[in-house]
This record gives sequence, C-alpha cells and structure tokens, in this order.
Amino acid sequence: MDGKRRVILAGMAGGALWAVALVWGGQAAGLPFLPPPIALPLAFAAPGLVLAAMVGRLAQRRFFDDAIIDGQPLAPGSPAEIDQRVLSNTVEQLVLALVIWPFAALSLGGAAVVVLGLGFAVMRVLFWIGYHVSPPLRGFGFAASFYPTVVAGIWAFAVWLV
Repeated sequence: MDGKRRVILAGMAGGALWAVALVWGGQAAGLPFLPPPIALPLAFAAPGLVLAAMVGRLAQRRFFDDAIIDGQPLAPGSPAEIDQRVLSNTVEQLVLALVIWPFAALSLGGAAVVVLGLGFAVMRVLFWIGYHVSPPLRGFGFAASFYPTVVAGIWAFAVWLV
C-alpha cells in the first residue's frame, strides 16, 4: 500500500472512531432535552455557516481572478477548483444529513443532532484545510463528517426497532 493510501486509510479509521464517539457522546452526555423542532435548526446552523464561508471563499476567488471572473471553468488542481470540490462534497453531505438527522432527532433526541451539527461543521473545515494542504489529508475530515451521519442513522434505526 502506498503512502497516500495509508494516510487516507488512517484518516478513515480516525473518522470512524470520531463517528462512534460523537454519536455515543451525544447520547451519554446528558445534555438537556431539546425537542426536534428546536434542535434541527440548531443542528444545521453551524454547518450552514461553514457552507456560507465556502461559497463566499469561492466567490472571492472568482472576483479577484480575471481568468475565472466570468464563470469560466476552473483550472484543474487550482485552489479555486479545490474549493469547488470541497463545496460540492459538503452540499452532498448536507443533503444526506437533511434526510437522516430528522429521524435521528426523533429516535436519539434533539441534543444528539445538535452535537452532530457542531461536529460536522468542525470536520468540514478540517476537510477543507486538509484538501488544500495535501489531498490525502482530506480523508479524516471527510470520514469524520460523513460517518457520524451514517452511524446516527443506523443507531436511530436500531433504537426505533427496539
């Protein structure tokens, strides 16, 4: 296995551990009860702000770069193109969260999804930074924002079945 794959695999493993700790911690922390209609807007606030920062950064790059100001294609591997990839992946993950977190809030409690939202926001920033520093470093931020949603969905379904 080459060095890039080792780094990505280590990031994925760390993300999986983070996911279990985040979902379990959201359950075990004894946070105050939050009804889902209050918890869900809180859960999506921090991820929404991170998404807004990503959109803003890409807009800023376009504004100050004559080569892309008129919406031209982004140069492969350029910082703007990396930002576009990060933005696209973040939107994809937020759509997944939009369909899973409401069920998780009903099954696991509202505080659990607020914790998911905060964790998501932090890990998306790490994904963004990691992608710019070295693409293999994005693995941890990706996994640590994707896996918690999946784990919460499976956990919520298991709770619902019992």
